[in-house]
Amino acid sequence: MRILAVDHGEKRIGLALSDETARLARPLQVLKHISRALDAARVAEIAAEQAVGLILVGQSFQMDGLPNVAGRSAARFAEALGLQTELPILMWDEAMTTRDAQSAALAMGFGRNKRAGHLDDHAAAVLLQSYLDTLAQPPLE
Repeated sequence: MRILAVDHGEKRIGLALSDETARLARPLQVLKHISRALDAARVAEIAAEQAVGLILVGQSFQMDGLPNVAGRSAARFAEALGLQTELPILMWDEAMTTRDAQSAALAMGFGRNKRAGHLDDHAAAVLLQSYLDTLAQPPLE
């Protein structure tokens, strides 16, 4: 089953896609934010085009475990997305995904300009890979 990950932001929405085996994540694209309803419709359309079975939406949290402002915005986006698709939508902790995407870009030799650019799709890939890695772990006994 393919999985689509969404890194929802105020200005841009990063998307990443898993392979059919749900083991590897790759950046897909960055969408420019228009409005919650239109963004949700575009993500639902991409999910249908890519034949995914699950949409993963990143959500950020405060130190007390409650969603922060961006996390609440992501939850509202997920609700709007749920009105556009029948696919299951799962919220996933996106802690440190942007920083990890920047570190990975540096390790891959991206130049300063590329690293300063929009890595939202790479952040979505980090988010998705963290989810996929939990699927690959054997359950604790």
